[in-house]
Amino acid sequence: MLSWFKQKLGSAQDLQPEQSPGSETATPVAATEGTKASGQQENEAGFFLRLKEGLSRTRKTLVSQIDTLFLGKKQIDAQLLEDLEEILIMADIGTATTMELLEKTRTQVKRQTLGDAQALKEALKEMILGYLLKADQPADPALPQQGPFVVMVLGVNGVGKTTTIGKLAYKFSQAGQKVLLVAADTFRAAASEQLQIWGQRVGVEVVAQQAGADPSSVVFDALNYARPRNFDVVLVDTAGRLHTKVNLMEELKKIKRVMDKKVPGAPHEILLVLDATTGQNAISQVRLFNEAVEVTGLALTKLDGTAKGGIVINICHEFNIPLRFIGIGEQMEDLRDFEPREFVEALFAEGEA
Repeated sequence: MLSWFKQKLGSAQDLQPEQSPGSETATPVAATEGTKASGQQENEAGFFLRLKEGLSRTRKTLVSQIDTLFLGKKQIDAQLLEDLEEILIMADIGTATTMELLEKTRTQVKRQTLGDAQALKEALKEMILGYLLKADQPADPALPQQGPFVVMVLGVNGVGKTTTIGKLAYKFSQAGQKVLLVAADTFRAAASEQLQIWGQRVGVEVVAQQAGADPSSVVFDALNYARPRNFDVVLVDTAGRLHTKVNLMEELKKIKRVMDKKVPGAPHEILLVLDATTGQNAISQVRLFNEAVEVTGLALTKLDGTAKGGIVINICHEFNIPLRFIGIGEQMEDLRDFEPREFVEALFAEGEA
C-alpha cells in the first residue's frame, strides 16, 4: 500500500503541461499516452543516474571495496569474513547490523548455500534490501477528516531541516497541493527569514512572528489561519536547539499538543530530518527525538556528500520508522522519495555514474 506522501505527491514526471488556452488542436489519446510513457521512462532513467551519482562515495567505500576483497576468491573463509566486517563498519552500517549480517552469512556458509564470494555479494545485497523493505512498510498515517494534513518537522541545527521543508513544499506544490509553511523555529537567528525566502522561491504562504515568540503560539495562530482557507498541507519548522535538550523536548511536546487541539489527530506526520554525513550521531538523534514525540518518518539529507551512506541500512535496521525521503543534491528536485529497491540497485550498480 502506498503511503499518504506517495499518494499526495505523485511523481513530477506524471505532471503534464496544461494545454494553452484557446488551442484548438486536440492531441490523440494514444499519442499522448505514448509520449507520457516515453517521457516517464526517460525521467526515471535520469533519476536513477542521479541517485547512482549521489551514492558514488558510498559505493566506493562499500561495494568497490567488497569487490576488491572478493576478487579472485573462490571460497569463503574466516579471514574474508573478518575483512568484510571491517568494510561494513567503515561504511557506517553499524556494529549491531554488521554482526547480524555476518551471522546470517556464516549460517548460509555452514549450510553450503553460498558457494563463492560472488554468491556472498548477492546474498548481502538481498539481506540489505530486506532491512530496507521492512522499514518501508508502516501503517499509513490517518488522513484528517477535516482541515489540513499537518507535518511537524524536527531536526537539530545544521542538518538541513529548513531547506528540506522548502523542498517538500516544492514537491507538494508540484503535486497540486495548497501548502502553508509555519516558522515555529523562533530561537535560531534568521530561521524565520530563511523559511520566508523558501516560501517566495516555491510560491507558497508563510506564517511567521517576531524572533523569540512562543513557538506554540505561532503554530496555534497558523492553524487558525490555515483551516478556513482550505490549505491541503501545513509544514511546521521547529527549533533544533534550546538551552538544554530537556527544554527542547518539552517545547516539541507542547507544540504537538497544540496541533492536536486545533486539528484533531495532528500532527499527522512527525518527520525527523537527519544529516547523513554525521554517521552514527544520526542514530542517537533518532533515539532522542523518538522517545520524546514518537517520530513517524525520516528524511536523510546530504547522501551525496558522504562515503558513509551505509547509515541508511543501519537506521532502517535499528528503528521501525520509515525513511520517507533522501537528499542527493542541492536542487529542488534532489529531495527524492526513498525507494528501497532503487536505492540498493544504485548502490550495487556496476561502474561509475
